Amino acid sequence: MRTDSSPGTLPAREHLPAGDAGTPVLDVVIPVYNEEKDLQPCVRRLHEHLTRTFPYAFRITIADNASTDTTPLVAARLEAELPEVTNFRLEQKGRGRALRTVWSASEAPILAYMDVDLSTDLNALLPLVAPLISGHSDLAIGSRLARASRVVRGPKREFISRAYNLILRGSLQARFSDAQCGFKAIRRDVAQVLLPLVEDTGWFFDTEMLVLAERAGLRIHEVPVDWVDDPDSTVHIVKTATDDLKGVWRVGKALATGSLPLDRLTRPFGDDPRDRDLTNVPKGLARQLVGFCVVGGLSTLFYLLLYSVFRQFSGSQIANALALLVSAVANTAANRRLTFGVRGRGGAVRHQAQGLVVFGIGLALTSGSLAALNAASDHPAHSTELAVLIAANLAATVLRFLLFRAWVFPDRGESGTGSTVVASHPLSSPTYSTSTTPPHGTTAPYAPLPQRPVPYQQPYPTATQVRAGEAADGSWRDATMRLQPVRPHDTDPGDPR
Repeated sequence: MRTDSSPGTLPAREHLPAGDAGTPVLDVVIPVYNEEKDLQPCVRRLHEHLTRTFPYAFRITIADNASTDTTPLVAARLEAELPEVTNFRLEQKGRGRALRTVWSASEAPILAYMDVDLSTDLNALLPLVAPLISGHSDLAIGSRLARASRVVRGPKREFISRAYNLILRGSLQARFSDAQCGFKAIRRDVAQVLLPLVEDTGWFFDTEMLVLAERAGLRIHEVPVDWVDDPDSTVHIVKTATDDLKGVWRVGKALATGSLPLDRLTRPFGDDPRDRDLTNVPKGLARQLVGFCVVGGLSTLFYLLLYSVFRQFSGSQIANALALLVSAVANTAANRRLTFGVRGRGGAVRHQAQGLVVFGIGLALTSGSLAALNAASDHPAHSTELAVLIAANLAATVLRFLLFRAWVFPDRGESGTGSTVVASHPLSSPTYSTSTTPPHGTTAPYAPLPQRPVPYQQPYPTATQVRAGEAADGSWRDATMRLQPVRPHDTDPGDPR
């Protein structure tokens, strides 16, 4: 513990020392197109930073997507001079295509990429990949829009960036803050399943990957970054913005129609309690009641609004039937996902059919109430009709919840002695270990995560156990990644911009 700083003052940031190692843990991809001027200083600066600060073996991959200048020659020269640098040539343009190709072929467990201009401060690289190495997160992104970020750029790019992210939040319900920052990482086991679902091959590749990952329930870690705009950027803003909007429409349509098989990604790749066999687990009645009440309240407001609209051009019975039908379909879909936690398209048609039966019961209650009201009064007031419908809907709501819980969305794992939560996910999270002995039941070669040698004798425990996942058969074996702590001894004066 440092004691040479005054009270209330944080000590200076210090880097972790690093040495040589073998097979890479991290593969940093730099997609380039006609970057003969910036490629060499970028790669050398990144290589020097990783050599000095990154505690594991790494590789830098130059992904040249159809450059027409001397970029291939520069990349080949860097590959020959620096052993941790490789060069990959594609004959078609597209940043997304380059990333998909290189990431799919890489054997490194952590895959990252950054733009060639290195606008993002490299001090954020280790915080970016650390949650992925530990197994805490599935993807990690740098964010220029986080409160702790420091950004230097012109007002036009600032406006475009914020407007684009507002569009993503409004149209695709995205919760991540910055889709376009060229500073991202992903676990290889996640990429193998996620990348085949991403269609875009250009600049929208990042956004589509993040939206699908978020919708599937994967964990996205955000890192505030220091970012300085490159005034010589060759990105065509208008064309890129147009392509991005087309991509937003395409992805939004696919999500709305349910054509994307996101059920392949519904399980977070980590220590998820849903992947264990748990006995005597409460059914979550209180949680389901809260969710059902919230959905029911919103559905009732939606129903009353529809009834008031339909009542303008039809009788009370027809308006009631139409409003109840539309709201019942929306109510079943919302309860299916939010109250009872059913994901994917499997059984959706059957659930809606059963929901319509429940709708018929509700229709009988509300229609009977309206019939009784009309029999008692020739011309009842509109407010009286709404009051009668609210009372009838309350009775129908109680019955609807019981039918949903017992018939439409029953718990299939229920037994006489208690409930059992059993995972039905076809995927299992790969595990990593520093042991050279393969896990039980594994026949393929089992390589440990290579580590750089530690230059100091540690007076504290030399390994930190980090849970990385569960074995495929459900048992908990040695699925840990040993992170070797090291003492800081080298400070980084910062790279001049």
